[in-house]
Amino acid sequence: QTDSLTIENVCLLLPKLSPVTKHQDFPRLETLFSLQPNNRLSIGKIGLGSHLVLPHIFNNLYTNVNMKISYGAFLASIVATSNAFQQPNYVSRGAATSLNMVAVDPTTVTKKEYQDICGVSFDEDGLLQRLKATNFLHPKHVEVIEDIAPIAGAMVDEILLETGEASWQPQDFLPDLSKEGWEDEVKEVRKMAEGVPDEVMVVLIGDMVTEEALPTYQTLLNTFEGCDDPTGDADSAWARWSRGWTSEENRHGDLLNKYLYLGGRCDMRSVEVTIQHLITNGFNPDARKDPYRGFVYTSFQERATKVSHGNVGKLAGEFGDTSLKKICSKIAGDEARHEKAYQTFCEEILKRDADGLIMVFGDMMRGQISMPAELMTDGVSQSLYEDFSSVAQRLGVYTALDYADIIGHLVQRWDLEHLEGLSAEAEKERDYLCKLPQRYKKLAERSMNKKKKVDEEEPERSFSWIHGRTV
Repeated sequence: QTDSLTIENVCLLLPKLSPVTKHQDFPRLETLFSLQPNNRLSIGKIGLGSHLVLPHIFNNLYTNVNMKISYGAFLASIVATSNAFQQPNYVSRGAATSLNMVAVDPTTVTKKEYQDICGVSFDEDGLLQRLKATNFLHPKHVEVIEDIAPIAGAMVDEILLETGEASWQPQDFLPDLSKEGWEDEVKEVRKMAEGVPDEVMVVLIGDMVTEEALPTYQTLLNTFEGCDDPTGDADSAWARWSRGWTSEENRHGDLLNKYLYLGGRCDMRSVEVTIQHLITNGFNPDARKDPYRGFVYTSFQERATKVSHGNVGKLAGEFGDTSLKKICSKIAGDEARHEKAYQTFCEEILKRDADGLIMVFGDMMRGQISMPAELMTDGVSQSLYEDFSSVAQRLGVYTALDYADIIGHLVQRWDLEHLEGLSAEAEKERDYLCKLPQRYKKLAERSMNKKKKVDEEEPERSFSWIHGRTV
């Protein structure tokens, strides 16, 4: 309809069209394509009023569906993916051999005309660079991630635990209902749970709901460029890390869910509704497919989760629930191991691209680290996450001071103060980051002191998770 089109619109027509075709809904197709005996693609005269409809080339376009494509870029994609006419398979990102198959008839399209239309260099090296640049949003970051893949492999072996019989499982901490005397064990669980205050129970449930949204987190990992698991069972170091990490995290939600069910203190259906809503709603940590941003986020979030689980366990112990204390301590231990791995990944990135990671870290800290459960809802309360967070803050489970402490920990862990060889811009960002923990801490303390002075009363909040009781 105009001088540009969207992939989305063309894809709607693809099932109906042959590999090279005209279509009545499109203006006249003046460009002719023919596959020569030597498998070279010959491009005829290009009519700039034409629309091109070639089904198989879309397998090789790394472009967002909603992105407008000019004719020049579209033609460049055709040339770069000429072997797609043989089979509808993906072309290897690093394959330069396909470029040798391209031939342009100089009698109809000169080199200068080709360059003007496509906007890229005509020579093989230029096309290869073009492909490399358009395959990823963050090609330089991907190169670094590929370089530290052996570190990811080492983390699989050194950080993750063995699977199967050698690893701990939720059942290790729960009554075995297949054995005699299980009734007494369940009664003991329920008796200890009775002593846990409702407000502690609310925070425990919120933590459990967060853990149960694990499908969202594995999906997120697979959006980090260079770290994905493209087939679902790939044997790359990053794919094995992603699946191994997920398998360990999966135990956390399972264990807390079963404990809450056996404890009999909460409305499990309401909790389950909340879990389903959270997975449906998802969350956006603003990673932007960038592995640097992704690993800074996970370095922060794993530590935050460790702090939260650890503090809930301490409170459970204070109120006599030794079983819950052990459960929370075990989960916090897993989070500590995972935290170490993600922070190691960032440390290795700093050795190879200090400027890149510093700039990403600073940009993320100028915003706000998103918590994974921010979009939780039980279908009743419109402020469920805010209410849950307020209770956690009041109990000291996870506070603004913890947020500041985590930033300080990362600054120290990565030894940002002593990094050398930074650009002038990165130097400024490093200075900002090194001062940030103290600034956050002062703001948090000031807010808490102000609250004490005015003796502000916390409003009571009702939670469907505990049958509508208020805390």
